[in-house]
Amino acid sequence: MRRSFLSESAGEEEGAIDLTPMLDVVFIMLIFFIVTATFIKETGVEVNRPPASTSNKKDDTTVLIAISPDNSIWMDKRRIDVRSVKANIQRLHAENPEGGVVIQADELASIKTFTAVLDAAREVVDPGKISLSTSQ
Repeated sequence: MRRSFLSESAGEEEGAIDLTPMLDVVFIMLIFFIVTATFIKETGVEVNRPPASTSNKKDDTTVLIAISPDNSIWMDKRRIDVRSVKANIQRLHAENPEGGVVIQADELASIKTFTAVLDAAREVVDPGKISLSTSQ
């Protein structure tokens, strides 16, 4: 009788499912999504960019600035005043001095607001690293 009892418990252990590999895969996927989500930069507002036929893709973007149709300025998902644009660019540009600045101005945004943002960016960053985002 004892032998049958031991064989039954051994059979139960063989039939058990080991969830450790599945949990490892889930944790690796979770880490992957957390790490990649931190690299996505957004301005905080959707703009309708003007079309351009001679646009080039920029990969070294550090600072994204959006100007909405009502001339509000957005950086890092928050609305900022035109007077604080320079300080915010300095703060974000200090994290990666080699990166550039991209201004995403809406088609209906005023040229006055765009010029103010552009002037603030030129005081901080080399003018060759400043660009206007367009749609292709």
